Amino acid sequence: MNEYTEECLKTFLKNQGQLFDEPVAENLEEAEEFLEDCMAVVVDSLEDVREYLEESGMDVSGMSDEEVEETAEVFALDDGTYLIVEG
Repeated sequence: MNEYTEECLKTFLKNQGQLFDEPVAENLEEAEEFLEDCMAVVVDSLEDVREYLEESGMDVSGMSDEEVEETAEVFALDDGTYLIVEG
């Protein structure tokens, strides 16, 4: 089971609208439960994001780093890591 930082949970809560039409969580506890349920992952770099998305079946080979970072499933965290949530 992943352990999500408070920053990670707050970022997801604030930006969940980029992936979902309606909020899926209203507080940190709900955010953590949701991320655990959908097995969201935190990766260290944009290269790791590319690798994860490719392994999940998404063709990112022709995408720029900026386009990969702007993918709805990708949430950039302030510490330079990335949260990936499969919606």
